[in-house]
Amino acid sequence: MLWVALKMLIEERGKYFGMIAGVFFAALIITQQLSIFVGIISRTISFLEDTSLPDIWVVDQKAQYIEDIKPLKDTSLLQVKGIDGVDWAVPMYKGNIKARLSSGTFQTCNLVGLDDVTLIGGPGRMAQGKLSDLRRADGIIVDENAARNKLAKRTPSAAGDGTPIPLQIGDTVELNDNRAVVVGIARTTRAFQSQPMIYTTYSRATTFAPRERKLLSFILVKAQPGVSPAELAKRITERTGLKALGKEEFKWMTVQYYLKNTGIPINFGIAVVLGLIIGTAIAGQTFYSFTADNLRYFGTLKAMGASNGTLLKMVMAQASLVGVMGYGLGVGMASLTSVISKNSELAFRFPWQLLAISAGAVIFICIISALFSIRKVLTLEPAIVFKG
Repeated sequence: MLWVALKMLIEERGKYFGMIAGVFFAALIITQQLSIFVGIISRTISFLEDTSLPDIWVVDQKAQYIEDIKPLKDTSLLQVKGIDGVDWAVPMYKGNIKARLSSGTFQTCNLVGLDDVTLIGGPGRMAQGKLSDLRRADGIIVDENAARNKLAKRTPSAAGDGTPIPLQIGDTVELNDNRAVVVGIARTTRAFQSQPMIYTTYSRATTFAPRERKLLSFILVKAQPGVSPAELAKRITERTGLKALGKEEFKWMTVQYYLKNTGIPINFGIAVVLGLIIGTAIAGQTFYSFTADNLRYFGTLKAMGASNGTLLKMVMAQASLVGVMGYGLGVGMASLTSVISKNSELAFRFPWQLLAISAGAVIFICIISALFSIRKVLTLEPAIVFKG
């Protein structure tokens, strides 16, 4: 009987492809929009992910997320170093700065100052040069994407928008009227704000940065072997009055801030709901039309002794085939988008959990679509076969 049901479905080519199209677009929209949502949220914590060595980040008590930088006193670093259980504690500066390019244009950048001795917090992957090259005079490291685009030099042209020439080691830029020499190109994760990342030493960063009374942004801490980072963070908070956060805790605090204080969840949530509604409407209406056109066949089977349970299995088998085909095509197209956009500005992250969410949405669509038809089949009178 199931083979008969599938044959009935496939022979109705127009309606068969129409139902698959409804499920396909729903699966594609839901998977794609959720992937972009996850990609955007992931970029808000990209700086934390790139800085892998510290167990604990010490920030101002009022800080709400990674970019909410409230400078600390220099004496705070000495306080943290003196706490039992601290293996090492180093300073980090992070702030915005205007870079003046060789063309005379200005570009806002993120400037990160690393501990002069250890260079802890620097980029873990280098495309050119070495992290230790930061110790050279006026040295800076820029991220690879910015070197190719926003910080790239331009060839002369009448329109003033010549072909970009990527920054290379040895090139110079001007940071707050200070000469800076590129000594390395780093591979970093794209950030939420998409601003170029520039790394240098802490002492040099405080020279480049606009003058302020306090310039210490973060204190990065490593717990001694055998010491729980959670317990150490609690100890630092109690003794200094600052906020000490584990890396995962800091990530989650940042994500929560963006979820609560931006329109990102609402915007993507609307797109996902619309995809679900549109997919359900297309598949449901087409499936209902298909069932109505084939009532005489269902009536014949019922007249031959087929039970309601058998007819129910036939309808569910048809809905399942449509769901599997539409889901496979939709998720496949979303996966292709992920591959194409890998090195682009598009924030696209496709964790395996999204496959389960999309599958759940497709199952919902198939069940709703089947429900439109099941009632009509179950209440069908076999006598319909003998009506003209």
